[in-house]
Amino acid sequence: MCADTPEMPETPDYKSTLHLPKTDFPMRAGLPKREPGWLEHWARIGVYDRLRASADGRPPYILHDGPPYANGHLHIGHALNKILKDFVVRSHQMLGFDARYVPGWDCHGLPIEWKIEEQYRAKGQDKDAVPIIDFRQECRRFAAGWVDIQREEFKRLGVTGKWDDPYLTMDYHAEAVIADEFMKFLMNGTLYQGSKPVMWSPVEKTALAEAEVEYHDKKSDAIWVKFPVTHGSDDLASAQVVIWTTTPWTIPQNRAVCYGPTIAYGLYEVTATPDESWARVGDRYLIAEELVDDVLKSARLGPEMVTKLRDVAPDQLGNLTLAHPFRGLADAKGEWDFDVPLLPGDHVTADAGTGFVHTAPSHGDDDYQIGLKHGLEMTYNVLEDGSFRPDLPFFGGKKILRDKPKKGDWEGDANKAVIDKLV
Repeated sequence: MCADTPEMPETPDYKSTLHLPKTDFPMRAGLPKREPGWLEHWARIGVYDRLRASADGRPPYILHDGPPYANGHLHIGHALNKILKDFVVRSHQMLGFDARYVPGWDCHGLPIEWKIEEQYRAKGQDKDAVPIIDFRQECRRFAAGWVDIQREEFKRLGVTGKWDDPYLTMDYHAEAVIADEFMKFLMNGTLYQGSKPVMWSPVEKTALAEAEVEYHDKKSDAIWVKFPVTHGSDDLASAQVVIWTTTPWTIPQNRAVCYGPTIAYGLYEVTATPDESWARVGDRYLIAEELVDDVLKSARLGPEMVTKLRDVAPDQLGNLTLAHPFRGLADAKGEWDFDVPLLPGDHVTADAGTGFVHTAPSHGDDDYQIGLKHGLEMTYNVLEDGSFRPDLPFFGGKKILRDKPKKGDWEGDANKAVIDKLV
């Protein structure tokens, strides 16, 4: 038996009770279709020029805008950068300033040249075979094309500015102004020629900005190198300072060894060796106490094979003079027959290595600063293509990096050549 189902009351028509505004605006904004029309209208009525006219006599507010590279379509970083800057410019215009915005583009540099070289490689052309004037003109045309594309993309973001008259670093007037300012340094005597290590691309044969350099994990050869003491107190005169480096190719450029002024050092003598070891019985090594166990293990020496003779205070190390490991080699033509000073360096730590740092002033900022402070010789052994100068004994012409990678590895033959000569 089923119970009777009660009848449901009729649903009221609430729609007729709502009082909504009547408008010609569409239910959806349709911004992708409508915004281009607004931008065309702003351009037609000259919004930017009218803003300038209305702000005549106001205090100026100028946003110094770091320009984008003219080498590709805009990405989210460009959008975030320019839209936020547009907020700043517009808000200051509303706050009573004459807030001008003159957009610009960086048309120089490696990113643009690299794009042209990609085109050459696709055609099988050799960049070095292209006349430099032709190469530069192609770079100018490439940059000009992307300026036009990016300008329209920035407009599409709604950014207000003087888009019909931007500044371009490749304008001849801009280049002339830079040359004129450079000449002022020359004429007032503040221009000088010097040397310092910089990031370098042997492929492009040009310096790289720090921001352009990306670091990746890489397997490389690490070596321990002995620098014999040539001048020092009696028990240290026969010792050897041990350094550790992952850049063997810089050893020919060594001009000093640094120690840490706050690190504890010791003098250790080898009393026995296993069958396979680079150490010899009677060798005396100067090593940081914190690192001696790791160093001995790398030399295949057990604790029972080494005797600690005494502690060595850092202030004793500054009186020592060393010999370069290539000193006195036959056929070296005296290239490395010089004294190697032992110098204090605040950059030296006991985190890894031996507590002593091999110092090549031409390679690395720490080394360079030590070189400036102590008047060390700057070497010019590495050429712009990443090879050793042809007349460098034993290593002339050896490459630090390959011209082309082999199975993803760019390492050239310089490291192996230096290691072989040390052995």
